[in-house]
Amino acid sequence: MSEPSPGAPGGPQLQGPVARLLRPLVRLLIKSGVTFPALCELLRELYVNVAEHDFALPDKSQTDSRVSLLTGIHRKEVRRLRGAGAPVNVVPTSLSRASQILARWLGAAEFTDEAGRPLPLARNAREGEASFDELVASVTRDLRARAVLDEWLDRGLVRIDDEDRVVLIERALLPGKDDEQLLYYFGRNLHDHMAAAVANVSGDGPRFFERAVHYDQLSAAAVQKLEALSRDLATHALLAANREALAICDSDPGGPHRWNFGLYIFTDENEAPPSPPSPPSPPSPPSPPSRPEGKT
Repeated sequence: MSEPSPGAPGGPQLQGPVARLLRPLVRLLIKSGVTFPALCELLRELYVNVAEHDFALPDKSQTDSRVSLLTGIHRKEVRRLRGAGAPVNVVPTSLSRASQILARWLGAAEFTDEAGRPLPLARNAREGEASFDELVASVTRDLRARAVLDEWLDRGLVRIDDEDRVVLIERALLPGKDDEQLLYYFGRNLHDHMAAAVANVSGDGPRFFERAVHYDQLSAAAVQKLEALSRDLATHALLAANREALAICDSDPGGPHRWNFGLYIFTDENEAPPSPPSPPSPPSPPSPPSRPEGKT
């Protein structure tokens, strides 16, 4: 991207949707003690950074004047803030290794049963039986399997059964309570979802797949049933995608690209935006639930 896209919605059109998508973030910022002036400084730096790196003209050096024109930030402030470098999103080392090991346990044929469920693994190598040692060694030789096992036992990701086998616990599929893990996934997953949606709205290239099924005016019981159903469907989809990705990656020569397949579920009471008082009106019959609709 080097110029504002002519096909993208105008500023006034964006204000309503942007206010809605920022509301949960502002709630988190206030809860976490991040004040409005601190957010303003962060946004100022980010505006300059994005204009400097993402809107540079081909074969031309980016100037303070052009960054100021694109962002509306005074040239003196632009000069102060430029040169910080593009934001870096580093995967925590421990998280990266744990994710790779879990992905292999959940997707590789030698570590799953015929139904695709992760097998209980012997602690050490046994003839004709998959082992935890082999699982860790298939991902990295830099870690001892015993060290990984001790850490996962401490975190409650695995347990030892009566046959002295390592059994994966279902909660291992969810991000832990560790702040580093939660904040990493918070930033990465929301970034990728929003980047896909922004690309679709901007019309800069082929549309990313982004759909949602949603119903309104439901009872609490119906929402509970639908949430349980959607969790089951989402888990099956993620496990299937992981198996296919592992098979593809095993023969892939590697390159600079990345892929992210994500799902989300959200339930809440219907939002009622504030409106000015109006005179009472006769009651009307409740409207039926809305039909599912794909959102792109």
